[in-house]
Amino acid sequence: MRPYSAYDSDTCSIARTLALIGDRWTLLVLRDVANGVRRFDELAGHLGVARNVLSARLARLAEAGLVERTAYREPGARERLEYRLSTAGRDLMPVLLAFMAWGDSHLAGQEGPPAIVTHAGCGAPIRVAVTCADGHDLGERPHVLVQPGPGSRMRA
Repeated sequence: MRPYSAYDSDTCSIARTLALIGDRWTLLVLRDVANGVRRFDELAGHLGVARNVLSARLARLAEAGLVERTAYREPGARERLEYRLSTAGRDLMPVLLAFMAWGDSHLAGQEGPPAIVTHAGCGAPIRVAVTCADGHDLGERPHVLVQPGPGSRMRA
């Protein structure tokens, strides 16, 4: 078997995902929408991001199918849009939770983490885990084997 480095990294799913969501504002928009901040003005205020930057990120997320735009109208006001995670956007929740867990572990101040995420059903803290398809928990230091998949190609 050829070494992993012999394959073209442009086909890597991590690289493709980073090309779509790999900047700070996009991840923070996803975080806020996942946490129920859905209206443009609320997002802009909570994030402290320039409106043109927020508009571009939301348009890109909608075009990629990660957020869905839903119309709403308050009494006496014109119709506006709010944003909700699509199925593809909700599939990013483990990624966002893993980022948060890593930050809590390695970057939180002496006071501790700024937010605690718990299971709404029972109240237990959320833990991000790596498991195989047979259900084995790989633990804190998972030993994995990366092999070329059907979409891989050799480096030129």
